[in-house]
Amino acid sequence: MPLVQRRPILGYSRRSAIEAVLLGQRSLVALSLVLAMLKFRPAPIYILDEVDAALDLSHTQNIGHMIKKHFTTSQFIVVSLKEGMFNHANVLYRTKFCDGTSQVTRHTNKST
Repeated sequence: MPLVQRRPILGYSRRSAIEAVLLGQRSLVALSLVLAMLKFRPAPIYILDEVDAALDLSHTQNIGHMIKKHFTTSQFIVVSLKEGMFNHANVLYRTKFCDGTSQVTRHTNKST
């Protein structure tokens, strides 16, 4: 009998659960490094596409807060599927696909 056994946890093996955590940590470290470099050499506009895909909600909210707090002179276009990033947006464009057509609505966050 091997010393380490793989048992499924909610349809995932223990190893894949650990790999998912490690993926989120790697994403957080990489994104922190990129944002630090952007702070050192700022640009007027940035485009980020689902940079929070591997992050949990609390880290997604923290990234959104950090972008809003530390990059006040830059504009960000952020594509995200998570609500945590939306809370810190000044203007939000939501895209919904319905009956074969895409609908885009504009929302302004007055609390920011």
